[in-house]
Amino acid sequence: MSVQPLLSIKGITKAYPGVVANDDVSFDIPPGEVHALLGENGAGKSTLVKMIYGLVRPDAGSMTLNGAAFTPPEPRAARAAGVAMVFQHFSLFEALNVAENIALGMENPPKPRDLARRIRDVSEAYGLPLDPYRLVGDLSAGERQRVEIIRCLLQDPKLLIMDEPTSVLTPQEVEILFHTLKKLRDEGTSILYISHKLEEIRTLCDGATILRLGKVVGSCDPRGTSAAEMAEMMVGKSLATPARDNADHGEIVLKVSGLSVEPASPFGTPLRHIGIELHAGEVLGIGGVAGNGPDELLAALSGEVTTAAGTVTLHREPIGDKGPNERRALGLLCGPEERLGHAAAPDMSLVENALLTARLRKGLDRRGFIDWSASRSYAEEVIETFDVRTPGPDNAARALSGGNLQKFVIGREILQDPKVLVVNQPTWGVDAAAAAAIRQAILDLAQKGAGVIVISQDLDELLEVSDNFAALNEGRLSNVRSTKGLTMETIGLMLGGAHDMHEASEETIHADA
Repeated sequence: MSVQPLLSIKGITKAYPGVVANDDVSFDIPPGEVHALLGENGAGKSTLVKMIYGLVRPDAGSMTLNGAAFTPPEPRAARAAGVAMVFQHFSLFEALNVAENIALGMENPPKPRDLARRIRDVSEAYGLPLDPYRLVGDLSAGERQRVEIIRCLLQDPKLLIMDEPTSVLTPQEVEILFHTLKKLRDEGTSILYISHKLEEIRTLCDGATILRLGKVVGSCDPRGTSAAEMAEMMVGKSLATPARDNADHGEIVLKVSGLSVEPASPFGTPLRHIGIELHAGEVLGIGGVAGNGPDELLAALSGEVTTAAGTVTLHREPIGDKGPNERRALGLLCGPEERLGHAAAPDMSLVENALLTARLRKGLDRRGFIDWSASRSYAEEVIETFDVRTPGPDNAARALSGGNLQKFVIGREILQDPKVLVVNQPTWGVDAAAAAAIRQAILDLAQKGAGVIVISQDLDELLEVSDNFAALNEGRLSNVRSTKGLTMETIGLMLGGAHDMHEASEETIHADA
């Protein structure tokens, strides 16, 4: 006897000018299952879950929830029907406490004292303890995600949608999250899980649907399917593992000494006594979970925040007091984490966004006038080289999917041949094929003699591309370690602030070797 699916999607289609986001998509989610939705950037995952959650209306097709027709006109209706969603980007007010943030998302919030008690009860029951009276601005990224999850659990959802939920978590926090999700599954809640981390999919999910170019191209049991096989189903071809011929290092190209910076915002993280020596041809991986200073470090290296001249030197030239344009002209380029609004101007075209950072190094102006022909050619070069899926260079940055915009902003910097490149979360929200391409481009850049700093929360990524590793915790940088023989457990401890573990873990690694 077959079990009635909790959610059934039949022939869902949604088109926008110039692109069909979802094309006759059909699949079922059984009750009490963690179901993965996989696909490249631009495959249609975000559009599909927005339709399930009532943010977008389909052009054709139908959905049923618990056997009844389901066409939510807005998120409020989806929540009332039992659908909750934890978005990739948190929607919290830092100046409010946990309970106040949760109350804002409720139709009829109870009295503050009753709500605080419910938050404590639910958070402790699911292994996600939260103090309802703590300011959100004082919470770590992992704790902020707990707020989003508890907000959803207070709705007693039948279906919980999670979009890239582990992108800001340490390995230990991922374990806690998976324990919670498995508990929910065992209690009968279905979970639709979106992630580009395929080993996580294999660990957690019971089933998977794969989208490619808006169409369903297959399904699988992730527990019996390798990550490589799932990646090949997503992109339609086998993926090459990023590699380089050698890792010979030259002279020091970037030196940071005693860098201490106060945060620009009340909820930022102060940097304390940061020291870095980056060599030509070296890839230095810095593990930094949000809230521990990665944004502040990039701002200090890019020149958005200036310091005493001698705190940062590029090829022995003091540049700590120089701004971003001066540093770019000298060969220090940076790619920030936030794509829209920081790395790219949302309403500007890709041509204009290429011009913004490449004007100096690519000569995109003449005698004070913009060379639009050269700017267009450069944008087209980035689009072609990094396989950016867009109708053309005149498209606005905000019209691209997150992953395709990420490919554009990283490619725009790499193709300027920097002497030093600093990137924060270079493959955040990017599919397996695009991530492999970006990592290979980083390795190729180092092969040419550039020094590269990769700040990332993706520890697998850091181990794959980095020669050396350091952890950023509460604005302090650990000792630099060779990535050879470095275990995930040791990295997790370093990210958690166990910098005094350095000598003991060194002995452990040598013993393991």
